[in-house]
Amino acid sequence: MAAYTIRDIAAALGAEPLGAADFLVCGVAEPANAGPDDLALAMKPEFAEGLAKGQARAAIIGAGMDWQALGLEAAIVAPRPRYAMAGVTAAMDPGPAITPGIHPSSIIAPSADIGDGAAIGPFVVIGPGAKVGANARIASHVSIGENAVIGDDALIHEGVRICHHVRIGNRFIAQPGAVLGGDGFSFVTPETSMVEQARATLGKAENAATDQSWTRIHSLGSLVIGDDVEVGANAAIDRGTIANTEIGDGTKIDNLVHIGHNCRIGRDCLICGQTGFAGSVQMGDRVVLGGKCGVNDNIVIGNDVVAAGSSKLYTNVPSGRMIMGDPAVKMDTHVEMYKALRRLPRTARIVNELQKALSKPKDTP
Repeated sequence: MAAYTIRDIAAALGAEPLGAADFLVCGVAEPANAGPDDLALAMKPEFAEGLAKGQARAAIIGAGMDWQALGLEAAIVAPRPRYAMAGVTAAMDPGPAITPGIHPSSIIAPSADIGDGAAIGPFVVIGPGAKVGANARIASHVSIGENAVIGDDALIHEGVRICHHVRIGNRFIAQPGAVLGGDGFSFVTPETSMVEQARATLGKAENAATDQSWTRIHSLGSLVIGDDVEVGANAAIDRGTIANTEIGDGTKIDNLVHIGHNCRIGRDCLICGQTGFAGSVQMGDRVVLGGKCGVNDNIVIGNDVVAAGSSKLYTNVPSGRMIMGDPAVKMDTHVEMYKALRRLPRTARIVNELQKALSKPKDTP
């Protein structure tokens, strides 16, 4: 098991070690569950209370906390605790154990180009003309399609499917079961469908339904993913119909997210679990969408938008707006609407009493 000194961890965080800087820790733990070789995460006073229940001798603490009074031998002060957690967990995460080189059970096309230092696990299939960058780590049962390109230092977990002609940048991470570059959900009927009528008339169409079948529109575009992107487990991102679907640098996509064909997602966005995009959405940079958000097709979302969980975005959203609800409106507006909704039963009773008073004035005291 790897061990790390308090001094080295502090240096990685840009912080100063306190106490026994050469003290060795082998892992991180919550204070109450920490062993004598763990680094306890006690960045708030309420967390530090758990130190008395555990055995930790070293901890990350928050600004202004007295490490000696907490009975510690060593400590690191974290002005921004959650950011410190990112650095600590990165330093202590060895990642999956993938043996360097190419496992003999893998099937790699002769024309595929595998970069130096790549580690390819069991039962991986890499198609003709595909390129895998240097130091890539590819776990078992991954498939990489024809002419797909993956940059340097990628980490592809078990069962990921990267389809033909998909292009991915450097330092990419895909969690188990992600599907990248499947065909878009594009179908059309020979004549105007009821869906088109409903959309054009907002549900007032009077024409009878036509007996007709759906015809596939094939996806000729691809999927282009930038640098430092992460895609969660069982997420699915469709390729474009004619133009490419695009995911910008630094964007993080959670489990079970679906991004439809032709979408263009900006840089450093955060898209939380079970969010779904219909096709042809244009989204700016640094947008955060909470879990279970729904995004209508062909809308534009500006930069720095924040949408609360379960929000439904049906129309364009200007940059910098914080939204909430179904349909999504400004957060403060949604709160006022919710307050009014909760008052509806009382308001209905008042209106009912007023109606009785007007209709039967003699019976009203």
